[in-house]
Amino acid sequence: MSKEYKIGVIRGDGIGPEIVKEAVKVLDAVSAKYDFSLKYTDIDMGGCSIDKYGVPLTEEAVETAKAMDAVLMGSIGGDAKTSPWYKLEPQKRPEAGILGIRKALNLFANLRPAMLYEELKNACPLKEETADKGFDLIIVRELTGGLYFGERSTKAIDGIETAVDTLSYNENEIRRAAIKAFDIAMKRRKAVTLVDKANVLDSSRLWRKVTEEVSKDYPEVAFDVMLVDNCAMQLVKDPAQFDVVLTENMFGDILSDEAAIITGSIGMLPSASLNDTKFGLYEPSGGSAPDIAGKNIANPIATILSAGMMLRYSLDQDKAADAIEDAVKKVLKEGCRTGDIMSDGCKKVNTDEMGDLIVKCLA
Repeated sequence: MSKEYKIGVIRGDGIGPEIVKEAVKVLDAVSAKYDFSLKYTDIDMGGCSIDKYGVPLTEEAVETAKAMDAVLMGSIGGDAKTSPWYKLEPQKRPEAGILGIRKALNLFANLRPAMLYEELKNACPLKEETADKGFDLIIVRELTGGLYFGERSTKAIDGIETAVDTLSYNENEIRRAAIKAFDIAMKRRKAVTLVDKANVLDSSRLWRKVTEEVSKDYPEVAFDVMLVDNCAMQLVKDPAQFDVVLTENMFGDILSDEAAIITGSIGMLPSASLNDTKFGLYEPSGGSAPDIAGKNIANPIATILSAGMMLRYSLDQDKAADAIEDAVKKVLKEGCRTGDIMSDGCKKVNTDEMGDLIVKCLA
């Protein structure tokens, strides 16, 4: 009897439902091929949850997610200028659901791979000689601490409106993220770069102290440190130098999007958010792109690759994960492209056609 896994599905907002549909299509095909089954349960979160329940994340949604083996998520949010969701107070806006579920599920480590496919070098915005070297890095971002979760306030002080955001980390939060980064490095090229602002911030100095302590338990892994402003420059100058980049929440948020765009399209990059167990939440690195929602032109590859990461990290279905990654490479090699990665001589396809082509390559 084949094994069955329980998968929560957050279709989300904007292009989310479209790209999740294609990922589920691919999951159904690969699970049939490798003799396991997936039982899906829909979970509302983000703008669609606000429309139904008045809040971006309900307690019921959290409890449902906790009962799953893993959760696959689309994109959350809408147009900040026009959507009524953004007239609500910050804790009731769509993105608050993301922060809430990360905290509720203890998803403390975000993994964002950034790899330049040979077939997409023409879409890479970097200099030709830089793109020719290629790159394959992964950013490990601490996800439940720092500025995004610190105390905040906006109030008048001596008649002047003043906003305060608090950046706080303790050594345990840092240590578990560092261990995750070094464990991942052991399966890759065995190099970790800690990115911080230790020349200014006390929190960064603690990151450096604790990570240096962790590095002593991994003598095979080369360990280095780099200031965040330098890292932002090096990512566009020589991304091939990086293997595993470890950093705190806000720095990771910014750097992972930078790493995404140098691959040619943020629509190509998956991500995983993990806790101390096998459980993880898997989502594309890009946003909800409300301007193209419903047009069947979004790139579903990042979501499909996120589903592959889910198979690998949460379900231990490594062969199925390999098959998805190989199918994506094959489709790209055949010259099929969605609009965001289109180049001369290639065949332009829409969202569901890309999903169909990847399924076909799994056969």
